[in-house]
Amino acid sequence: MGYGRGFAGVGLATVLCAAPAGQAVADPPPGIATGQTVIKLPAPVFTGTLTVDQALRKRRSVREVAPGALTIGAVSQLLWAGQGITGPHGERTAPSAGALYPLQLYVVVGEVGSLGPGVYAYRPQEHALVRLAEADVRGELADAALGQSWVSGGAAVIVIAAAYDGPTRQYGTRGTRYVHMEAGHAAQNVYLEAASLGLATVLVGAFDDERVAKILHLPSGERPLGIMPVGRSPARSTR
Repeated sequence: MGYGRGFAGVGLATVLCAAPAGQAVADPPPGIATGQTVIKLPAPVFTGTLTVDQALRKRRSVREVAPGALTIGAVSQLLWAGQGITGPHGERTAPSAGALYPLQLYVVVGEVGSLGPGVYAYRPQEHALVRLAEADVRGELADAALGQSWVSGGAAVIVIAAAYDGPTRQYGTRGTRYVHMEAGHAAQNVYLEAASLGLATVLVGAFDDERVAKILHLPSGERPLGIMPVGRSPARSTR
């Protein structure tokens, strides 16, 4: 796609963590503070049960989910779909203006396999999670989302955030538009992956930015853009 220099897929790749999936990594990768727990995710699977066309047809915004935990494999797939690495130069699943990749995904865990409740940041280069807080804050997040109860109903909640500095420095005020386009690409990827996994999700855009940022411990330069609670579909089972 051609916006400015265009949405592209060229970035910097970093060395993967070496640890079994779901287990903490002994030494954090560069850029992650000492003392933060880093959890390696299962490798993404590239042979889903649905074609792209089928996933598009099944994609829906679903607010009511069935009870039950998600697997760590499902969370791995959803995060990879949103911002995963797909090429040797750091290309990602979602296009980015100037390959600046300003998005950051977070996941608030309530019921996910071997993952303890808490707030985690997704690190695409390592395909790993960094634990930022240990409390289950789904209820707080629902309150910050103007009382939308389905936010706390998901077994996990993916939050899309972004830092605007890079895009606006390169593209001026139009960089803001590019960030929002990118967030839409990432959200749709999560929707389609959820459809492929037989899961339910919805993109929530109405929330108190400052409260969400505080709950997630966002850096000062990042702003939350979308909240996606994910749970088991009431209509079909998951794989």
